[in-house]
Amino acid sequence: MNDTVSFGYQQVDPAEKTRRVGGVFSNVARRYDVMNDAMSGGMHRLWKNRFVRRVKPRAGEDILDMAGGTGDIAFRMADLGASVTVADINPDMLAVGMERAADRAQTGLVWTEQNAETLSFDAAMFDAYTIAFGIRNVTDIPAALAEAHRVLRYGGRFFCLEFSTTLWPGFGEIYDAYSHKLVPQLGKWIADDEDSYRYLVESIRRFPDMARFEAMIAEAGFVRTKVEPMLGGLVAIHSGWKV
Repeated sequence: MNDTVSFGYQQVDPAEKTRRVGGVFSNVARRYDVMNDAMSGGMHRLWKNRFVRRVKPRAGEDILDMAGGTGDIAFRMADLGASVTVADINPDMLAVGMERAADRAQTGLVWTEQNAETLSFDAAMFDAYTIAFGIRNVTDIPAALAEAHRVLRYGGRFFCLEFSTTLWPGFGEIYDAYSHKLVPQLGKWIADDEDSYRYLVESIRRFPDMARFEAMIAEAGFVRTKVEPMLGGLVAIHSGWKV
């Protein structure tokens, strides 16, 4: 890793980024889903549904859902019969997910506090690894991708849902104006936290574009990598296989 990494538009020590990102998600945990609805006009639910359809979870499969604290992806996959382990570095996000699972009477999920860069699981434990809107907040992304590859069984699949850079002419400028000016204000009005949502917007801008991130997935050892852009690439589903 470099001596410094990006925290939004700032360069900070890697340990400092991990600490700051933890603070962001502790701050927003209780209002996370409400803010997602407000920021995306509810479209994040459609993106997640599409993502899970691409994963194709099946009964009898073991799936690791990384950075899945609130349970959004895990609930969808468990409803299709998969055995899901929900992992997140942030205990406050996990607490929200466990409360939501109790409200839904959703049993059978495993909840565990994990750092994506240094997972505690043995090698070749899972049939699929999913991460939705979480990889850009990881301090050492190549390390996290290597860990995803390690814990997958041969024939296992990696799926990532993440924001990227739209290629639609004109739309990028409109979205930039919206995200930089309105999203922090929404954070202030709804979650009483303008700074955290300013960071989340900035983290999207600093994330690698679709081609570069696909190359990073391949560099981690995955094959048959693929990118499925939505809204011209504003959001993308990345995938790869361990063979």
